[in-house]
Amino acid sequence: MTPSDRRILLVVHARRDDTVHAAERIISAVRAAGATPVVSAEDRPELAERVTLEGVATLGVDVSIEDVELAIVLGGDGTILRAAEMVRGGTAPILGINMGHVGFLAEIERDDMDDAVRRVIARDYTVEERLALAVKIQDADDRVIFETWALNEATVEKASRERMLEVVMAVDGRPLSSFGCDGVVIATPTGSTAYNFSAGGPIVWPTVEAIAVVPLSAHALFARPLVVGPDASVAVEVLERTSGSGILWCDGRRSHELPPGARVVVRRSSRPVRLARLHPAVFTERLVRKFRLPVTGWRGMPGGAA
Repeated sequence: MTPSDRRILLVVHARRDDTVHAAERIISAVRAAGATPVVSAEDRPELAERVTLEGVATLGVDVSIEDVELAIVLGGDGTILRAAEMVRGGTAPILGINMGHVGFLAEIERDDMDDAVRRVIARDYTVEERLALAVKIQDADDRVIFETWALNEATVEKASRERMLEVVMAVDGRPLSSFGCDGVVIATPTGSTAYNFSAGGPIVWPTVEAIAVVPLSAHALFARPLVVGPDASVAVEVLERTSGSGILWCDGRRSHELPPGARVVVRRSSRPVRLARLHPAVFTERLVRKFRLPVTGWRGMPGGAA
């Protein structure tokens, strides 16, 4: 493959000055290497108002997602989730450069951006595959009426603030418990530091393949967070006696209404999400850094081990 055959997608939070300036630098570096920078049709109009996009291709118009080698994402976790949605039909890994606050999914901070682009051009990175979820909704007659996927979590929530959701939960086709609640979060290890964490669920190391299930404000004695195997099927059914409807949200980006009798079935997706990594992933260090956890007093391990 010649440099001109290489296509690098750039996904940008285009309403921030620092992000737009960073995008301009990356576009210049990619073009200088002889590769083709690509932006989405969604990002192009806003970027074009502030950046010269001569020689920059448009995804879905000039370039298909199958032809994209890698996606560089400038922004926080929300922008990375948007990028994951864009590349879902291809094999391009995602390299996140944190321009936000926590940026848990990002690989590096903005200060290391130039070196990151250099390594992308040199193909000096590894690819880490993260478990994703396949999500479907069945109606009361078991007909599939909606299908989607999630990198972080699938959440069954009540649609009305003043109403409680009545659900029954099952694992691998066996009913486990029914209760009233505000909702249920079903999360991947990647999403365990997102909504799952805020809801009181466990943080799951990315190397542990598992699915976390966390009821939200449940009115029940047995409604504790659960961790099930990666190949388990988790179902949440909105009971007919529910006074209101529910709603399914996946990664806070894709949603579908859940009328009484609807069942949400979540299992491992056959297609993982691919993240580009420039450094060995030490998850403990990432937790400490991103959440600013206090570690003062730790004297280290004998022999200089971590």
